[in-house]
Amino acid sequence: MNNQLIKLVTTTCAAILLTACATTAPTSMSHAPVAAYRDAIDLAGRLSVNYERDGKPETLSGKFNWSQKGERIDVALASPLGQTLAKIIVTPESATLTQTDQAPRVAKDIDSLTAQTLGWSLPVSGLRDWLQGYATGPGGKRFTASPASNSVTTADGWQLTFVSWQDENAAQPAPKRIDAVRAATATSEPLALRIVIDAQG
Repeated sequence: MNNQLIKLVTTTCAAILLTACATTAPTSMSHAPVAAYRDAIDLAGRLSVNYERDGKPETLSGKFNWSQKGERIDVALASPLGQTLAKIIVTPESATLTQTDQAPRVAKDIDSLTAQTLGWSLPVSGLRDWLQGYATGPGGKRFTASPASNSVTTADGWQLTFVSWQDENAAQPAPKRIDAVRAATATSEPLALRIVIDAQG
């Protein structure tokens, strides 16, 4: 076989290999944003909370169910074994929190109600967005998360990181794990949340 023929065969093989690689390599969707915001969602997952109460660090972990329909939100918090600890209803008019064997407690906003009752504030207004991969950034700018753009500091001081995704190569990836950290302020203690979404509908 002469040199010219060897060169032709080598070039052809290389072209075939490059074509095969190009057609079989997975297409990364890491820059794709999350799906459009929905007014009605149902989610279930796990929640871990690190907070301070009376100057002492506290940790809480458990499960949650989140149902959102329009302006109403229903949240159920449960122990790791599934025992219901509290049920929360939030509407534009008020927030109601009911713990097992206790009378319902009502307040104008859920953050202060949960802080008084549970010892830490559940940021429901933020979670409406965060659970779907959205947030309100500095200056009121709308933030839309993606695997390539996964962190933001919100207008009200939360440092959000969308750590993992249900499928980061999906056409519209959905959040799997969200870490939210808020530093101490003059009116609130430091708080760190880890949210893992196990099921959504």
